[in-house]
Amino acid sequence: MHVPEAHDRRGQVGIGTLIIFIAMVLVAAVAAGVLINTAGMLEAKASDTSQDSQAQVSNHIIVVSAVGEVDTSAKTVSHLNLTLMKAAGAGDMDLEKASFEYISDNAAKSLKSTDSAVTLWNTDNTSDSKVLTSRDDRIVLRIDVTDADLEGGTGLQPGEKAMITIVTASGAKSLYGVNVPQTISDEEYVKV
Repeated sequence: MHVPEAHDRRGQVGIGTLIIFIAMVLVAAVAAGVLINTAGMLEAKASDTSQDSQAQVSNHIIVVSAVGEVDTSAKTVSHLNLTLMKAAGAGDMDLEKASFEYISDNAAKSLKSTDSAVTLWNTDNTSDSKVLTSRDDRIVLRIDVTDADLEGGTGLQPGEKAMITIVTASGAKSLYGVNVPQTISDEEYVKV
């Protein structure tokens, strides 16, 4: 019996085997493309989420000073003036896009810069900008607490408290507690 030598043996590849091989390569290429595309989308979403989270953590506002304007005839605080600056590491903040939440024993109201009870002004008197771009910028937030929606037109009485939450466009929240002194003299302004 004759045993064929190694060089006499031949592998035969049929057209069916070739088609299956090409199909497997195409399926692998499509799967790799889907994986690469999915990984790219996940990376972009993670980057966006990271930037949003960083803005919420770092874009805080600091209340430098707070005074209340006194209605001397009624012996109440009629307006709150909060001088604001941006915190260290914060990006530019447009306060016209911020919201201001006012909470007291008598009221809970979310305000915007366009509401009649809210006024914003730049303390440098050189521009009308309401954007905090550097740590030297100061913008005054003035809230009319005699507005009918806030304290029913009466203002803050001696000894009353209120909480103001400033929410920037990025979602960062800064809180400030207002404490009206127990007695109000004939002064025009009191520290709150």
